[in-house]
Amino acid sequence: MDLLQTKGIEKQFLGVKALKGVDFSVKAGEIHALMGENGAGKSTLIKIITGVYPATAGSVYFNGKECKFRSPLDAEHAGISTVYQEVNLLPDLSVAENICIGREPRTKLGFINKKKLKEQARKALARLDIDINVGENLSSYSIAIQQLVAIARALDVDCKMLILDEPTSSLDENEVKELFSVMKKLREEGMAIIFITHFLDQVYEVSDRITILRDGQLVGSYDAKDLPRIEMVAKMIGKTPDQINQMQASIVKNTKFGDVVYEAKGIGCTGTISPVDLNIRAGEQLGLAGLLGSGRSEVAQMIFGVDPHDSGAMTMDGRPVNFNRPQKAVKAKVALIAEDRKVTGIIPDLTIRENIILALQASKGIWKTLSPKQQEEMTEKYIKLLRIKTPSGEQLIKHLSGGNQQKVLIARWLATSPKLLILDEPTRGIDVGAKAEIEALTQELCGEGMAVIFISSELEEVVRDCDRVIVLRDRKKVGEIAGSDISLKNIMKLIAG
Repeated sequence: MDLLQTKGIEKQFLGVKALKGVDFSVKAGEIHALMGENGAGKSTLIKIITGVYPATAGSVYFNGKECKFRSPLDAEHAGISTVYQEVNLLPDLSVAENICIGREPRTKLGFINKKKLKEQARKALARLDIDINVGENLSSYSIAIQQLVAIARALDVDCKMLILDEPTSSLDENEVKELFSVMKKLREEGMAIIFITHFLDQVYEVSDRITILRDGQLVGSYDAKDLPRIEMVAKMIGKTPDQINQMQASIVKNTKFGDVVYEAKGIGCTGTISPVDLNIRAGEQLGLAGLLGSGRSEVAQMIFGVDPHDSGAMTMDGRPVNFNRPQKAVKAKVALIAEDRKVTGIIPDLTIRENIILALQASKGIWKTLSPKQQEEMTEKYIKLLRIKTPSGEQLIKHLSGGNQQKVLIARWLATSPKLLILDEPTRGIDVGAKAEIEALTQELCGEGMAVIFISSELEEVVRDCDRVIVLRDRKKVGEIAGSDISLKNIMKLIAG
């Protein structure tokens, strides 16, 4: 018998149908992967199941009963808990306080019983085979531990189904293995787990069944062992395996480079990154590769002036510059699309148009405002150029899929006509189709003479797209490779030392 069932779920936003008659089911004691491109409807379906959104049509059945949850708290009381990609806890509270918040054991006088609070937290963590000091602030622990604390909190109720939305996006390989062992343990206990991820290897490592959505519709549900990977990707993006191969093959590297646009000699930031040398030419795509924490993002932020360098020197077009704050970098035609689009990128309550014009308007100052006509023309230009899926430029950006939000951020900086574009994890958390589009776009920009610094945890992307690769380890530059020497094997050798 199915623990969860949805029948004919539909959801409409501002004239756009996000879900179209979706049937979905999950059994107790299984890990069920929910897959699809950004904009396929995964998040919308989860939000309807957990009471964040009401369905426009259709029904949700849980544990044999029809449910109409009005809030995530209603869903939690029924036995459905969700852990999101961004850990939604309070870092300045202790681990115990985070696990038990809202459910604190109290004395007869109404005060929080701190002894029982810690016991309750330790019991919740013991279920995941975790033994840490629950009295310590959450912020003192790694992202991986924080993620497991969020799961422990989700289980600190009578939880029958756990929803994990992109839980591995900020974890390294060992941390992912730890999380998977926890998931398998919970499955053995009879827990139903919905697993949302963009990492295909991970889907096949832990999932029993796979459901695929595309354009708000159900494509199908399959046993993982019976669905070859290439078929899954084809079903997700609505293309045949041959068409997918053609998409990858269509990425053609630029081979004509111009003069050096940016050069750094021995620039470093005490406590952040060791001194590094690098340069990049017009039309070139330079990759920064390394494991999480290797210093890739730190180099990008130092170039852009987020973390000012305290050693070495840099030039732009052969002239000395000192980017000790981002405004100076922007003025010199440098752009940075940072790693975390939710925190440092999009402004969720502004429209697509307002998000696109933001950087250009800021560079012009308050006395040279863009006219409504200029704003509209610019917005339409980039919606068409980047194929942003939206009914209009006046749509709030928070209603777009992750891949389309990323395209809006790229549009924001393209509008400033940069000479050097730094992309930090531009394909993280987005689907296969959107990844291919962004990779193809970077090649087009290089073909037009732009210099691009490309940072990605997916080394296959770095190998496929970059003309030169700088490899970092322990916040130091440990090597540089170019041309035909760029391979997964050579990068891994440098990373491993």
